[in-house]
Amino acid sequence: MRKNIVAGNWKMNKNLQEGVEFAKELDKALTGKSPKCDVVIGTPFIHLATVTSVVDAKRVGVSAQNCADKVSGAYTGEVSAAMVASTGAGYVILGHSERRTYYGETSAKLKEKVKLALENNLKPIFCIGETKDEREGNTHFEVVKSQIVEALFDLSADDFSKIILAYEPVWAIGTGLTATSAQAQEMHAHIRKILADKYGKEVADNTTILYGGSCNKNNAKELFACPDIDGGLIGGASLKVEDFMPIIEAF
Repeated sequence: MRKNIVAGNWKMNKNLQEGVEFAKELDKALTGKSPKCDVVIGTPFIHLATVTSVVDAKRVGVSAQNCADKVSGAYTGEVSAAMVASTGAGYVILGHSERRTYYGETSAKLKEKVKLALENNLKPIFCIGETKDEREGNTHFEVVKSQIVEALFDLSADDFSKIILAYEPVWAIGTGLTATSAQAQEMHAHIRKILADKYGKEVADNTTILYGGSCNKNNAKELFACPDIDGGLIGGASLKVEDFMPIIEAF
């Protein structure tokens, strides 16, 4: 049975004190509630150790937004998967379109990151999605398939079952544009078929696929009602508890 997940991605927002304050507030807001989804917050690296110590891990999971593609060594400024895991964080966001676009992350590099994340018992939230030009050029299905195949299809079925996918149409991230629920469902169903063709129906049916791309309290319920959408990777709407909670409650 696949899990529903609502994950926040703070990106490069909130200083340490603000992040800790948010985490405490969210933890308190979830106390005594039984959401029908797992809740995860993706914080900057410097927040991880402190945030994991102020939330109840049964209520709030904590994710890094990236990790290095190397184990350790002379890589100034990099943070390894082992370092992320040592903070108590359980997840890592990999392959976000901003990392691909601004920092030139390739499928080959992401393949290494995924491998190291899994070796350190982190759950990768692996992002895929097409640009506006690719959608308008009608290559969006091929683009998303190649992103999955090139970075993930060397994994065994057992390892792949630990992956969470996040479909983010790049043209809808931070733009206020959102894929219609029909467009999102169509792509999520396409992704699940790609997985079934490779790993079989059981693995495909058990893979959590999140929608990212201007998901907010106004459209979450409609998106989450789609049969192949298992939650959201939330950007701007995850920066305030009063915006984030209604998305969690959409389940």
